[in-house]
Amino acid sequence: MVFEELLKNTGEWLRGQGPEGDIVISSRVRLARNLRAFRFITRMDAEERTACEERIKKQLLDAKLVPDERFVDLMETSPLDRKLLVERHLISKEHEDARHPRAVAIGSLERVSIMINEEDHIRLQVLQAGLSLRDTFAQAVGIDEKLEEGLDYAFSPQLGYLTACPTNVGTGMRVSVMLHLPGLVMTRHVEKVFQAVSKMNLAVRGLYGEGTEASGHFYQISNQVTLGKSEDEIVRTVEEVIPAILRYERKAREDMMKKDRVRLEDRVFRAYGQLYSARIMSSEESMMLLSAVRMGVHLGLFEKLTIEMINELFLYSQPAHLQRLAGKALETSERDMRRAEYIRKRLKELGA
Repeated sequence: MVFEELLKNTGEWLRGQGPEGDIVISSRVRLARNLRAFRFITRMDAEERTACEERIKKQLLDAKLVPDERFVDLMETSPLDRKLLVERHLISKEHEDARHPRAVAIGSLERVSIMINEEDHIRLQVLQAGLSLRDTFAQAVGIDEKLEEGLDYAFSPQLGYLTACPTNVGTGMRVSVMLHLPGLVMTRHVEKVFQAVSKMNLAVRGLYGEGTEASGHFYQISNQVTLGKSEDEIVRTVEEVIPAILRYERKAREDMMKKDRVRLEDRVFRAYGQLYSARIMSSEESMMLLSAVRMGVHLGLFEKLTIEMINELFLYSQPAHLQRLAGKALETSERDMRRAEYIRKRLKELGA
């Protein structure tokens, strides 16, 4: 049932209505926690992992953080539906591919997901539309406190929260912002910006986090240091660098409009024309074309298209979503035809 509900909407964080939503897709705060009573995941056997999962589930339900029907046992979930959860940023690729007892609890509007038995016993994630780090952080802390009322976390007075990976020890917190930066890529300034970001101990990752590429000009900026800094300091560090990146991206777009508007419009409308007419389209191609059109929407080149509409096309043209809508598994070639058909149909329905 939960998957049918997910397919009915794009999730609150993809509505394009948050602060700075033309460039900032989402703000995310993730907390890594482990229970004192259990060993780290890599040291557990299947029986221990099941017991750990059941203990966390009990607290989730007792604290009324999620209803029972939104608790998903990933061992009983099909590979296709697990891939769908990855595409919606509700679980990680590692959580999808694991073979041990594990689960995810999904909050309403998809703002909250709590991965159980991922790399750590608990990976609590709060996702908000646009640039809203402070509010996202406050929500994550509130949920974390409710969990801790019934769970004894592994914590060291000297080190902070103990985690399976040493890079997460301390606050156990990762703060990230997902950005759409076609202007910086097209003007070839994106590498300079990211070099400056790395000097501030911030990491740049692709669309699905660590180890992934920046499909469709989407990038995630996040903290690397969790030890020796407070949660507030980590939020502030990310919070301070994002406005500068937004200024650079907007300036890149404005410069292209002033210096070579015809060429920029040609690129945007050629992308739209391909999306509106193509019969075969790969996932990577659709991401790049939609990226150009999304920038065109922000620049006012379309009357009827909105950021939310483009975000919807980004999501539902992903492989697992296409197959779920089709009601069956599809070979790559068939997915490419279905993707082109879906985008054509939606653009015509939207009256674009």
